[in-house]
Amino acid sequence: MRGKNFILFIAALLVFAFWLPPLSAQPDQGRSVMTMTLQSPAFTHHGEIPSRYTCDGEDISPPLTWSGIPEGTQSLVLIVDDPDAPDPKAPKMTWVHWLLYNIPPDTAGFPENVSPDELPKGTMEGLNDWKRTGYGGPCPPIGKHRYFFKLYALDTILPDLGKPTKSQLEKAMKNHILEKTELVGTYQKH
Repeated sequence: MRGKNFILFIAALLVFAFWLPPLSAQPDQGRSVMTMTLQSPAFTHHGEIPSRYTCDGEDISPPLTWSGIPEGTQSLVLIVDDPDAPDPKAPKMTWVHWLLYNIPPDTAGFPENVSPDELPKGTMEGLNDWKRTGYGGPCPPIGKHRYFFKLYALDTILPDLGKPTKSQLEKAMKNHILEKTELVGTYQKH
C-alpha cells in the first residue's frame, strides 16, 4: 500500500504542477508589467497606410513611436516587410521594405521621413529588397497587401554586419530576442 500511495502522491503533484502557470508568467507583486508597443500617428493597427508613405506618394517613412522596452534591452531592431508579395491571393515571397539594427534602447521612435543622418547614433541599416538601405514604401503590384512593422528588443548589441539582408539579420538576432511587437498596416493602389 505504501508504494501505491507514493505513486498517487507523485501523480497528484505532477497534475498540480502542470495545472498552475509557471512562476515566470505571474507578474511580480508591487511591480507593473509593461508590454512593448509600436504605434504610428499616421495609421492604426490593421488600418490603411496613407499614400504619402508609399510609391504612389512621397515614399517617405511614416512616424513611429514605441514604449514598454523590457529591462535588460541592449538594442532594438526594426524590420518592415510584406508577406503578400506579389499577389495576396497567391503570395510567393516576403518583400523587405526596411531594416534597422542596433537602435539604442532609449530611443522612443522615429519622426516622419527619418533620414540616415537623423537615425540615433549607433543605428545601422540593412538592405531592403530593392538592394539598397533605407525605407522603401508600399508599392503593391496587385491587391491589398499587409505591411508588418516589427520591433525587437535584444539582449545584446549586434556586431557590425555591414549591410545585412533580412535573413542575415535574423540569424544574428537568434537567441537574443527579449520581446517583439508589431504594427500592421495595409495598402492597395487606388
